[in-house]
Amino acid sequence: MRDDELRWFTSSFSGGNGASCVEVAFLPDGIAVRDTKDRALAPHRYAAASWSEFLAAVRAGEFDQP
Repeated sequence: MRDDELRWFTSSFSGGNGASCVEVAFLPDGIAVRDTKDRALAPHRYAAASWSEFLAAVRAGEFDQP
């Protein structure tokens, strides 16, 4: 699937205040992620299992600052 064919979703936590944010798009076999401030860059693509592991780590607080 080409990048220009993807349907991008922005986080509901985006404040619209110029803060950096990401968008995600669902792929047949995973997820694509891009920076909203530079959509011309190629998105990062992740396998579905890798994305699920990342989300589990976020939910578990593994990336929280001490």
